[in-house]
Formats: sequence, C-alpha cells, structure tokens
Amino acid sequence: MTYTADSNEITRAYFDSLLVESRFFDSELPDMRLKLWGETFETPIMTAALSHLHHICDNAMTEFAKGALGAGACHFYGMGEDKELEDIVATGAKTVKIIKPHADDKEVFRRIEHAAKTGVFAMGMDVDHAFNGSGGYDVVQGLPMKAKSKAQIREYVQASPVPFIIKGVLSVQDTAACVEAGVKGIVVSHHHGIMSHSVAPLMMLPEIVRAAEGQLKIFVDCGVESAMDAYKALALGADAVCVGRHLMEPLKNGAQGVTERMKQMSGELSAIMARTGVKNLSSFDPSVIHHRNF
Repeated sequence: MTYTADSNEITRAYFDSLLVESRFFDSELPDMRLKLWGETFETPIMTAALSHLHHICDNAMTEFAKGALGAGACHFYGMGEDKELEDIVATGAKTVKIIKPHADDKEVFRRIEHAAKTGVFAMGMDVDHAFNGSGGYDVVQGLPMKAKSKAQIREYVQASPVPFIIKGVLSVQDTAACVEAGVKGIVVSHHHGIMSHSVAPLMMLPEIVRAAEGQLKIFVDCGVESAMDAYKALALGADAVCVGRHLMEPLKNGAQGVTERMKQMSGELSAIMARTGVKNLSSFDPSVIHHRNF
C-alpha cells in the first residue's frame, strides 16, 4: 500500500473508505430543513468560508452569497474588506463571518463590532491560521496572526451579540476547550491540509461529537465534493457541512451556478437519506456507515 503525507489526499481516501448500507422499510422522503440558532434553512449543505475569489467572476464574493441564498442555505464568509462584508449581508444571505486570529486584539474586537453592526447571522475565528509552516506566526494579507488562549476566546464570545464559532477544530481537547469557553459551534477542519499528515476530519468526528456532549453545533469543512460526502459527515454526527472549492467552478456562472449545484447536491442528499431510512436531520444513525476492509 502506498501512503501519502498530503492531508487532502488522506481526507479523500478516508471519505472513499466509508460505505453505506441501504434501509428501505418504513422509509419516506426526508425533511431536509436545518434549524440553526433561530433560523430555518432548506438544506444542511452550506457554503464554506472562502475569500478573495475575484479571479473567478465579477463581484465573486457577493455572487457566492447570492448563490447560497438562492439555495436556501447558510453562507460562510472568510477574510475581506469591511465593505465586502456589508455587500454580502445586504444580499439577504444569512452569513457567518470568520475572523482571522489577528495578533492585535484591538483588530479582532473591531472586526467583531463591525460584523455585528453589519448584521451577520453568526461569527467566529479560524484558530488554525495562527502559525506558518516555518516556525513562526503567520502573516495573512500583510497582517500578523497569533495563537489565542481559551481566555481570549471566551472574551470574543462575550463580545459577540450573535453565536460565536471556532473553525479549525480537529481534536477532543480543542472541542472541550470550546465548550468551556462558551463557543456555540465548531467547524471540524484541517484548513485544506494546512499541516501534512493531519488526521482525516471524519475519522475524528465521532470522538468530537461525544466530547461536545450536545453543547455545540458541529459543522464539517474538509473537501466535501458530493451529496454522499455530505451524507457520511451527517451520519457520523455533523449538524451540517460546508462546501467550498467544489463550488468554485459553478461560481464561474455567478450566483445561478452556485445555487444550481447546491440544489442538485441537496436533492441527491435527499435521495440517499430516503434510501437509508433517514427521515430528517435528527434521524441519522451512524451504524449505517461501514469501513472498507477489503
């Protein structure tokens, strides 16, 4: 057997190693609605927190948000200028703003305040962007980053008038820290393979779900490319999944392309749920998942 150090390849291999059994008796067309912090979405498939997609189409980030809105989906947004966030929220898309772990805490609190004033649905921080790969702190778009303590995360949670989430959780330890800090949700992710040999997010997901003890909403963002990928994450305990790079090609056709692909994935997910006896997003059974060992 040939092994790879590339975390994205490891994640894809793990996705593909999971097999699903069918369960037809007493099945029915499922209810796909996702209830999240007082809002109801048509699908558990969300956009991922991408940034700087201007090379794909005009007003790409706003079009991405419109695409999510058209699909009745929750929208995540990454790094960008204040005006861009304002334009995104103005589309009507329920948006989760992800803030970088800026070394300057004043900048973090400024962005929290601006996001809240803009009207985001929720906000959070991708803590896995604190370090570079050369033994120092990261610098993103010319801005220095720094690792954050549990006490600092608690301060951000308290400063945010909307649910605050943490992106980049890949361990039981960090999950427990998020619970203790009062975080409302986590994104299970290795940030597109930011570190080699990272464990596949779905491999850790069942342990993370147990550690959360129902106190956190759990989202998975790790190269989801199909409805079957989404199904496997949901079956293993995720509340919803984020789709990012897979939607970049449809985005070339603007919001319509994103909406069409997200609706297609949601329809395919509905079919898989029906064929496995899952009647709604609260009815997933992890025992339907089997690991390929042949």
